[in-house]
Amino acid sequence: MVSRSVQLVMHYDGARFSGWQRQPGERTVQGVLEAAVSKLCGTPVAVVGAGRTDAGVHARGQAAGARVPAKWTAATLRRSMNAILPDDVWIATAFEMREEFHPRYSAISRSYSYFVGTDDLASSPFRSRYELAWQKAVDLSRLRESATHIIGEHSFRAFAVKGTAPERDDHRCTVTRAAWREREGGLVFDVQADRFLHHMVRFLVGTMLDVGQGRREPRVIAELLDQDDNSKVSPPAPSHALFLERVEYPKDLYLDTA
Repeated sequence: MVSRSVQLVMHYDGARFSGWQRQPGERTVQGVLEAAVSKLCGTPVAVVGAGRTDAGVHARGQAAGARVPAKWTAATLRRSMNAILPDDVWIATAFEMREEFHPRYSAISRSYSYFVGTDDLASSPFRSRYELAWQKAVDLSRLRESATHIIGEHSFRAFAVKGTAPERDDHRCTVTRAAWREREGGLVFDVQADRFLHHMVRFLVGTMLDVGQGRREPRVIAELLDQDDNSKVSPPAPSHALFLERVEYPKDLYLDTA
């Protein structure tokens, strides 16, 4: 059967999902997407993600790929999937890709944002679902100083859940952006890297918030990057304030830009 490779770029609210990856008996983003595209195509279709997000993590730019019968253009597949997907998943755009495209291995960068609310309204149910309500004093200059230590190529073994990557994996990631910024009602931590480890952003944010409170010094990030395990890292920040914002691929893998 003649088929085509399609990249799906999606938004989802992670609150009612047990993460990205398909799991028996659990509602997952991958499972919901595969059910929709398989129904449309009349045959089982695998949907492969650019990476796995934890339970509760949201996305505004998660990328996934599927091989579908050639009669489905990227545009018609997007429209048809959005017509039957549940209301907490939406395909923002879709692209036809070259044969060699792989959603995970072809990605050159991934970007996440973590939202922290620092005003009183952050505890409102209309905000607390998507940001961490933080009622403690926090020093933005200390947060920014700690973030500078993240940039570059490092082993992030100390900022990962043990056992989620093979021991032979060096746990090295190249971070090209790591910065805190102000926004109305709070702060945002933006980070971009070639790869991320399980809980990596949440461990980083949890540790930096301790720095911002004055409980730890900004240089602790650099010190932890020299550690072989996560025994000295601060507890991870909650998942509900984390968003996967974007996945980037080489431009020559795209067959269209619709």
